[in-house]
Amino acid sequence: MAFESLTDKLQNIFKNLRGKGRLTEDDVKQAMKEVKRALLEADVNFRVVKSFIKTVTERAIGQDVLNGLNPGQMVIKIVKEEMESLMGSETTELIMKPGNEITVYLLAGLQGAGKTTTAAKLAGQYKKKGKKPLLTACDVYRPAAIKQLQVNGEKQGVPVFTMGDRKDPVDIARASIEYAAKNGMNIVILDTAGRLHVDESMMEELQNIKANVDVTQTVLVVDAMTGQDAVNVAKTFEDKVGIDGVILTKLDGDTRGGAALSIRAVTGKPILYVGMGEKLEDLQQFYPERMTSRILGMGDVLTLIEKAQNAVDEEQARELEKKIRKAEYGFDDFLEQMQQIKSMGGIGDILSMIPGMGNQVKNLDVDESALGRIEAIIYSMTPAERSNPNLLNPSRKKRIAAGAGVSLSEVNKLCKQFEQSRKMMKQMNGMMGKGGRRRGGFNMGGFKFPF
Repeated sequence: MAFESLTDKLQNIFKNLRGKGRLTEDDVKQAMKEVKRALLEADVNFRVVKSFIKTVTERAIGQDVLNGLNPGQMVIKIVKEEMESLMGSETTELIMKPGNEITVYLLAGLQGAGKTTTAAKLAGQYKKKGKKPLLTACDVYRPAAIKQLQVNGEKQGVPVFTMGDRKDPVDIARASIEYAAKNGMNIVILDTAGRLHVDESMMEELQNIKANVDVTQTVLVVDAMTGQDAVNVAKTFEDKVGIDGVILTKLDGDTRGGAALSIRAVTGKPILYVGMGEKLEDLQQFYPERMTSRILGMGDVLTLIEKAQNAVDEEQARELEKKIRKAEYGFDDFLEQMQQIKSMGGIGDILSMIPGMGNQVKNLDVDESALGRIEAIIYSMTPAERSNPNLLNPSRKKRIAAGAGVSLSEVNKLCKQFEQSRKMMKQMNGMMGKGGRRRGGFNMGGFKFPF
């Protein structure tokens, strides 16, 4: 998981600070030396680290901090504020043209950064918001690049404009905008060619497209796993072509996170989105304050709430509420909620967003395959058994275990969990007000965990 090593080191440093009743200037300077070492090991740009440590130290050794009631907590607060500032403080949105004018986004980047996949995800998100996007295949060099964009576009339900691999990318870009105008589309996303490394021909082609097409914004897609190389690539693209922002992909991988903390400071350009997985919703808007909270091990409740809201079906939620009120909660409902949790991502990732859980998650033995076995057990039940769990006697459970390919003990364990969940639902029923809202318990944007 991204930032895991950095988060662990920072939490240990902060733990030592909190443990001191009073802080001296030497305490602060020693802590900042450790923070500096942790940031450098996370592949944060050296100049960025130097400036960051200098600013934090100057603020932290002020008399108001050292003589305060909780100096350790105040230093941590300063680190958080300066880290947010490092990444841009405020969320930056992509600019859209008003009315019926066509917005054109040029996506650039090196080969392998995930540019084509990101283009389709971005288009899918705009479609979800009610826009009419068009993906344009401008990569005429890489084998199967056009086909890849068509496949990804189909997944998102977004049309792809292509003129094959024998036309000039500038002509393709111009023709796609004309096509969009004729067909009532208001966003065109140009998926341009990448290379294995920065070269003059790629830069020249991008410059030609921008010279001949009214590009609204140029967005660079970089791979977070390349660390400082991602920052260097961003700087080169900014100098040669000019970029308006960055999308950082593969932040869910085994990355030290240095690129996320360095790009804004080095290039002056904001991170717009981060890629946290393969699904459409895994392309997340970048919020500096949320990312800082995650890096510092403070959780990310707002993103967790948004994930829950995206996962829950309002109609299903209303039906479930009726069943809870009538005490008709069955295995189908249990399975439905499990699948909603599954759609939010890995259990470990979800738990890591809960404040205070960061350090504990890595010590938990989270069995991500458990949901699959639960599904198999429930699908091995008859419709009558799923709706009326009281029918499940020992012989039925034995049959279900054989059908699901699991042990009898796993079936018994699930039945026990289900009964606990059903009892909790009955208790919840008494907590609901007239409008059906819960007065207590763990409720995120209407999404109720079944355990």
